[in-house]
Amino acid sequence: MGHKSGFVNIIGSPNVGKSTLMNQLVGERLSIITSKAQTTRHRIMGIVNDKDHQICFSDTPGVLIPSYKLQEGMMQFVETALQDADLFLFVTDFFEEEMNDPEILGRLIKAGAPILVLINKLDLADEAKMEAKIESWSKKLPGASVLPISAMHNANVNFVMDWIKARLPEGPPYYDKEALTDKPERFFVSEIIREKILQQFKKEIPYSVEVEVEEFKEGKDINRIRAIIFVARESQKGIIIGHQGSSLKGIGVDARKDLETFFQKQIYLDLYVKVNKDWKLDEKKLKRFGYLS
Repeated sequence: MGHKSGFVNIIGSPNVGKSTLMNQLVGERLSIITSKAQTTRHRIMGIVNDKDHQICFSDTPGVLIPSYKLQEGMMQFVETALQDADLFLFVTDFFEEEMNDPEILGRLIKAGAPILVLINKLDLADEAKMEAKIESWSKKLPGASVLPISAMHNANVNFVMDWIKARLPEGPPYYDKEALTDKPERFFVSEIIREKILQQFKKEIPYSVEVEVEEFKEGKDINRIRAIIFVARESQKGIIIGHQGSSLKGIGVDARKDLETFFQKQIYLDLYVKVNKDWKLDEKKLKRFGYLS
């Protein structure tokens, strides 16, 4: 049997565990994870290579009905993921009854690629109720395979990899066999900083924030990074900075720790906060931040 390669796209509602699963499958922390919905805004690729396989996983934003321009851009990433998959991992969880956009199920079926439905949070499930969930999703996506998992605890994730390798089409690798992702280092810097903001603040603040890496100087022993945190209103700028800069300092300390783990070297991180009014609604600004083409 020859070399196998293909695109395995992860689709599902917000907060069902898609990013946790992606990180487990790839074996690296590429997608940021928080308890807040809409943590993932972009399509993030993680590449798994061995001698006989190249699996290109894509984590995607949680499916929703968009209510403003940013969300429209996020759903465009889902749209492209529905079109270019060799295999689908459809992630739900033990608590989800219906998707925000039930049309997605029909789109998955029409795409024609094999589908593995993963019912996440197995560790929180009652066995009888889980059996009912399996039966329910088997009816909603006829022809799909259905598997309960716990992405957080890595339960049944090995079976997911076996399912993928058995169905991956034969073909040469799409990327260099040493590649881990198609995203530049600057992208992961901005995502790690944004994760710390999501973790530290409540309500509207995390959803009004975008992070842009203005300067990235790579050195032998230290990387020097300057990043700008954009907010939508002046009042949000004050909240992000905090009293005498305390909140901004906390974001920087937490982000630097993760960045040093990510890059395996010392990090000097300089953070600034600027107001970019209503950037979530502005098409030009969304293009600048990579949400629209």
